Amino acid sequence: MKRKLFFILLPVVIAITATAQVKHTFRFNEQKFLLDGKPFRIISGEMHPARIPHQYWRHRIQMAKAMGCNTIAAYIFWNYHENTPGNFDFSTDNKNISEFLKICKEENLWVILRPGPYVCAEWDLGGNTDVNGDYRGTDLKVHHAENFTNYSVFSFWDTHRALHPLMNMINKKRTGDWINTFLAQYKYGGMLPVWELSGNETFCMIGYHSVPVIVDAYQKGIRNFDAQLALKAMKDYAESNRYGLGFYAKNGFVSNEADHESASKTVEYAYDDWCIAQFAKWIGNDTIYKKYMQRCQNYKNLFDPISKHIHGKVQGFWYYPFDATEVNNFFTEGNSWHYSFTAQQDIDGLIKLYGGKQGFLQKLEELFTTAQSLSGRDQADVTGLIGQYAHGNEPSHHIAYLFNYGGKPWRTQQIIHKICTEFYPNNPDGLIGNEDCGQMSAWFVLSALGIYQPTPGSGVLTFGTPLFDEAVIHFENGKSFTIKANNRSASNFYIDAARLNGKPYAHNFINTADFENGGELFFEMSDKPNLIRGTKEEDLPHSSAFSKDFVAVPYFNMTSNKFKTTLPVLLQHIDKQANIYYSVQPKGQKATPFKRYTKPFTVSNTTDVLFYAEKDGVKSSVITQTFYKVPSDRTIEVLSKVNAMYTAGGKDALIDGIMGKTNWKSGEWTGYYNQDFVAIIDLKSVRKINYTGVHTLQDVSPWIVYPKQIIVEISDDGKTYKPLITIDNKVSMEERGPIMQELGTNVNAKARFVKITAVNGGALPAWHESAGMPTHLFIDELIVK
Repeated sequence: MKRKLFFILLPVVIAITATAQVKHTFRFNEQKFLLDGKPFRIISGEMHPARIPHQYWRHRIQMAKAMGCNTIAAYIFWNYHENTPGNFDFSTDNKNISEFLKICKEENLWVILRPGPYVCAEWDLGGNTDVNGDYRGTDLKVHHAENFTNYSVFSFWDTHRALHPLMNMINKKRTGDWINTFLAQYKYGGMLPVWELSGNETFCMIGYHSVPVIVDAYQKGIRNFDAQLALKAMKDYAESNRYGLGFYAKNGFVSNEADHESASKTVEYAYDDWCIAQFAKWIGNDTIYKKYMQRCQNYKNLFDPISKHIHGKVQGFWYYPFDATEVNNFFTEGNSWHYSFTAQQDIDGLIKLYGGKQGFLQKLEELFTTAQSLSGRDQADVTGLIGQYAHGNEPSHHIAYLFNYGGKPWRTQQIIHKICTEFYPNNPDGLIGNEDCGQMSAWFVLSALGIYQPTPGSGVLTFGTPLFDEAVIHFENGKSFTIKANNRSASNFYIDAARLNGKPYAHNFINTADFENGGELFFEMSDKPNLIRGTKEEDLPHSSAFSKDFVAVPYFNMTSNKFKTTLPVLLQHIDKQANIYYSVQPKGQKATPFKRYTKPFTVSNTTDVLFYAEKDGVKSSVITQTFYKVPSDRTIEVLSKVNAMYTAGGKDALIDGIMGKTNWKSGEWTGYYNQDFVAIIDLKSVRKINYTGVHTLQDVSPWIVYPKQIIVEISDDGKTYKPLITIDNKVSMEERGPIMQELGTNVNAKARFVKITAVNGGALPAWHESAGMPTHLFIDELIVK
């Protein structure tokens, strides 16, 4: 049976009352939903009654009613294989949905059941504007919308990747309203939205990704907004001090002691900066264009040529131990594999970092074929794995299409076909991950058509593999574009040849302007890959963001910045033609003049090293890195199991004399969950002991609690221990933190071995949202003087 898919601007919506399940008709009139001729509001967001435990959505339903909403949106899945609605008997087939409807009936709420896969939350919101045009802004005051409809619920970290690029082609009128909503939020709330919900900025994700939404819309001809105001709003966020941006602007990357999830923030900020540069160029601001073209190269400052991965830093030093599979505090809902290909603005530059197309394709292939499992933090969002590729979470969504840029389009076709046919089954749970306001389904819509836009704002759609024999997209300009796939079947998913408007077409991409002008793209499909088509340089899609004003910072080709006697310091640069300069400043002394680095130099005391690179008169940022001389007169044995997320680089971090700071995500702290901490320090000989203590941290919200007490025991032989001192913690969990304290005291003793026990702080208090759960101990130094 041939599959045909027709896209129109607005979906058909069926309403079912929660009382008698009587069908009513909806019509769409001037952006306002009408039910039997009367306007109504719909709660912002989405409901998954078939998947979500009733304890959760019962609360959501009650919240909706409290907000004054009389309708709530839910969805079921559409049987796209047959283009007919799935057949559900809600009273018998799905207990969860039946219970959902029952609660809605009790709360006197209307229900919308919409077919899926879910495409766009905003379609069903009906705006966030009252009938008279009033809305509540992000300043929590009431404003009146002039010449636009105000909207809410913008999950940009997710949706800037595919949902908004799709809407910018097929839903331009609504997009214009959305952008004017963003600018109203800037005007009244002081910033463009990051993740806005019902007039409240949640800041729950990273980046400033309303920027690519605006820029992609402008590139696609949506310009019914104040462009100068938009540029100012973009700059105001990018040049703020939020979330490591001050460090990023000064140093060219975010370091994890400046802000957590620093590696992800660096690469995503760089892409957003490229978007700002493009927008500035289009509206004639060359100064901002040049500045942000320089900033958009900053991802290179975290590209580690040794591991060929994006690698997080603390100060200017790669953080070790490093495992690309580890989900940790350097990354947002992912790991280094997911973010090592996040340079959508400069894929050509990324290819160069990998040593050319062959090295790039080799590393890309490794991502999809590695047998290594995820490690580190348990992250529920990271699902739908192919090797380390995670389709269930958004940072991976463009990666399968990158084979096109390296000249291996048939590999993109293989992977896209696998994802479309295996990860989107026709079941109530037919999404491999979190839908996130339409991103997962928008990816499917574009990929099912056989196209995708890896770089929103570029105006370039690259090819995947069509899932349908014929698809027709109707645009608001009255034109339509048809995509046909001849000889397509479950096994015939390779593109053997293509024609655009009847003419042979060798390119493996199409410009969005040509797409929206209407026409026909014809694919001849085969069960065998065509190893020639789309592989010539002129037929590859390209993404380049070169700036002669950018020079990356140097890096240290070393695994530790700590030493016991002396340490050779090895500096390198990703560009062999760049010169490196350095200055040393031993603790308590003045810095030496900068000199050119030609060979490793040695430090013998705790020392700050200042360094930068220069090429063709352009300098990188000047970075400062501390090298620590640590005590050599003791060793340590840790008897407790350290949390794999919080090792601080190893057990010696507990006796290195370096105190951590309240930013416990920086990698300086060791963590121990639901257990006492026990360690033995060997002083190597019987020595006089004047002081013992433990430097520890409390931050109750993320379950980190001070120990109840510190117990110190001593021994001469390491076998028989006697008590020395017990130190009680006097700070309660009401002091929520983050705060630090040194639980220590003067003593008078002699011993070789010192056993220190930190007693776990116990269960979380009753006021905590996770009351009763076990807690973490965070320790960064055991002090014996």
